[in-house]
Amino acid sequence: MRQYPRPASVLRSLLTNEASGGLVLMASAALALVVANSALAPGYFALLQTYVGPLSLLHWVNDALMALFFLLVGLEIKRELLDGRLRTWPDRILPGVAALGGMAGPALVYTAVNWSSPETLRGWAIPAATDIAFALGVLALLGSRVPVSLKIFLTALAIVDDLGAVLIIAVFYTADLSVGMLGAAALVLAVLLGLNRAGVTRLPVYLALGLVLWVFVLRSGVHATVAGVLLAMTIPLRASPGRPEDVTSPLHRLEHGLHPWSAFLVLPIFGFANAGVSLAGVTGEMLRDPVTLGVALGLFLGKQIGVFGFVVAIVKLGLAQKPAHASWGQIYGVSLLCGIGFTMSLFIGLLAFAGSPEREAETKIGVLAGTLVCMALGTIVLLLSSRRKAPA
Repeated sequence: MRQYPRPASVLRSLLTNEASGGLVLMASAALALVVANSALAPGYFALLQTYVGPLSLLHWVNDALMALFFLLVGLEIKRELLDGRLRTWPDRILPGVAALGGMAGPALVYTAVNWSSPETLRGWAIPAATDIAFALGVLALLGSRVPVSLKIFLTALAIVDDLGAVLIIAVFYTADLSVGMLGAAALVLAVLLGLNRAGVTRLPVYLALGLVLWVFVLRSGVHATVAGVLLAMTIPLRASPGRPEDVTSPLHRLEHGLHPWSAFLVLPIFGFANAGVSLAGVTGEMLRDPVTLGVALGLFLGKQIGVFGFVVAIVKLGLAQKPAHASWGQIYGVSLLCGIGFTMSLFIGLLAFAGSPEREAETKIGVLAGTLVCMALGTIVLLLSSRRKAPA
């Protein structure tokens, strides 16, 4: 069978590396914090609220640019389910169950903390998602100390986690619905699916209709980024029958083309636009606020309990095997890294508390605190666990 390899280069390897994107995302978030607490802060916040056409600059970032990120997420989910690490049910069991625990645990912790505060319960899903770019960025710094099987496990877990986050956004964080716009969006989606069934492989046709779909979804009340995932599900994976690994298929070409833009432009811009929070007004009372505590504890306690607890349970029950050459200590370290919820957590927080700057600030503080603690402790646990040879 003829293969269609892409020419290898150091630059392309860098641009297609999730871990490298995670390091850039860390830098953009750190820069946002510095700017938001410097003399540049008034200009920074004013710029984000500047209107360009019908939307503010911040909304263009969160509704339009992030639709590209969600398009990439959708492409990765489809590829992994049909041709990748989640192709068969045995492959899906361990990361799928771990992702389920990793979403349920944080949600329960947040709900427990906010049970007596009905107005903040809406944020229950904020700590439920894992930031794959950030987490893999940390693993990249550890290099060969971490078995490849754990990196594959974390990637597969995060893919399932992303799918859960998309469903949560679509179902629970939808504003007043416009039946007309929903109907128009459904019609465009039907046309896209028809093109797929008819064997059309020209990407410009799908992308043009995808833009129309985004406009209708934006005006429907469903968050506009969901359009990216819907479009991804219609992109053909194979250019011809019997060639699942053909890198010339529309899905592979679009995924490879989008990846560097998402990792090195979209996510850093999102991080810079949303991670900036002034620490000048942070008080002990704010740190003890149910939102801040719920998010931070959800990421730190909920994630590790949910992921590690579910992995231990399913392995002990004999329903799945733990990642090859990985010790329980290393699996626990990765479970801690799953508490790095930066991008998705901030995104869901903006949806949950839209129009409430105080709640948004509390969310950001909770996300940053939980993420930093999980990053630090996860790294320490992995370093200590790697000093002893993991059992085969």
